[in-house]
Amino acid sequence: MKIHADALLFDNDGTLVSSLESVNRCWTRWATEYGITADDFARIELHGRPAVEIAADLLPADIVPEALARIEQLEVEDVPGGVVALPGTLALLDALPAERWAVVTSATRRLAEARLEEVGIRPKTMIAADDITRGKPDPEPYLLAARELGVDPARCVVFEDAPAGLQAGRAAGMTTVALTTTHRAHELDADLVVEDLSALSVLVTDHGVEISA
Repeated sequence: MKIHADALLFDNDGTLVSSLESVNRCWTRWATEYGITADDFARIELHGRPAVEIAADLLPADIVPEALARIEQLEVEDVPGGVVALPGTLALLDALPAERWAVVTSATRRLAEARLEEVGIRPKTMIAADDITRGKPDPEPYLLAARELGVDPARCVVFEDAPAGLQAGRAAGMTTVALTTTHRAHELDADLVVEDLSALSVLVTDHGVEISA
């Protein structure tokens, strides 16, 4: 299968890097500190959503700013040794011109930059939780990335591991590629489903980027 695009938009956690063990450690500690139970977590959607929305679903409004700062601090401190690049990530990004791709993450900019720096990824363009008013599954983050790159949304390809992110990409009118790094294939609604980025190759031409699976 071949997909033609002008820009590639990548989610970070679960797409470019694996931070799952770090995330589990930090959110478990955070939940204990704030008296949040497993049942509380079970009733809301977690993966691929901004921390501020998760905290708002779980805690009284007056506690949310403090709780948000706490989870960010825990996760940033856990980055060293807690984040690795997923298969195919570095090779694929190395093949792309900086102006042809962006990172679109539900993490804060501080946390996203720490995780990317840990594996040597330095995107020219990144949309983080700090930049938006509505997180995934709303299309705002991906539409903002397309605007920053100066590309028609219909000519963008979104790479995601979470249903919320894929929903955001579809709502933005973009082609979607799902990675089965954190969810099973049947849980992911996308134009193409692959194991990880190592299943793909890219060819940069005068007319854009050709993605082959």
